[in-house]
Amino acid sequence: MSAWLPTAPCTPQTCVEAPAAVRARTVPRAVLRLTAVLLLLIAGIALTPFGGRIPASLVRRWCRWIVRAAGVRVRITGAAAPTGGLLLVANHISWLDIPLLAAVRPARMLAKTEVRRWPVAGALAARGGTLFIDRDRLRALPDTVARIAGALREGAAVAAFPEGSTWCGRAQGTFRRAVFQAALDAGVPVQPVRIGYRLSGGAATTAPAYVGEDTLLASLWRVATARGLTAEVEVRGPLPPGGSPDRRALARAAQPPETTAPAWTHTVLVA
Repeated sequence: MSAWLPTAPCTPQTCVEAPAAVRARTVPRAVLRLTAVLLLLIAGIALTPFGGRIPASLVRRWCRWIVRAAGVRVRITGAAAPTGGLLLVANHISWLDIPLLAAVRPARMLAKTEVRRWPVAGALAARGGTLFIDRDRLRALPDTVARIAGALREGAAVAAFPEGSTWCGRAQGTFRRAVFQAALDAGVPVQPVRIGYRLSGGAATTAPAYVGEDTLLASLWRVATARGLTAEVEVRGPLPPGGSPDRRALARAAQPPETTAPAWTHTVLVA
């Protein structure tokens, strides 16, 4: 088994909520949503050569636009992420998690090498400084941790999904420890983030999940045809460097509690 790819029991057939029958009038709206997402991604690719000259606030706004263009409302709660070197970690449910995490703070994403082959988004990720991981090569793990630590020492934010795989949201995986070693080596804080999805009535939903043998196209269409989806992002308090004795304890402290109905009582930063 790959060190970076634990086995998740979630599958589209057993975990993902079947969408309601798509009405004829829903199709044009879904196509418009996907077209808007594509145009925003293309715009992002065109602007990547400007790199650090683009204000972080504009990058965060662009990431929220991508999620909104897909027809999903965004709600971010909690404290703002600190500046300087920072490891952002979150649970992983959907492809939507990537722009949502960047909406908290723009960061170099830690991603599997397969992402590089994704249409449009793969090119955007590569040009945006993504750190790609070959999850099938255990021997490459120390070098990957060293590259992450190097980026953190230089003051960059690095975003990772330590579960190593997507889960449906009603179940979750255990945070794997390797990426937390990079934060310890670099002496930077860890920012835990929790992501969840709800319907307009407030019930948690697995509709946006991208799990198992699900295809990206199927997940995109399921999100674009859904109604009343809201992405809820809880930014928890940062874990300071030196606050945990080892990577095992640090991973355990960053792990979100096992509940699908978090209480959203923090100050709303983004609506």
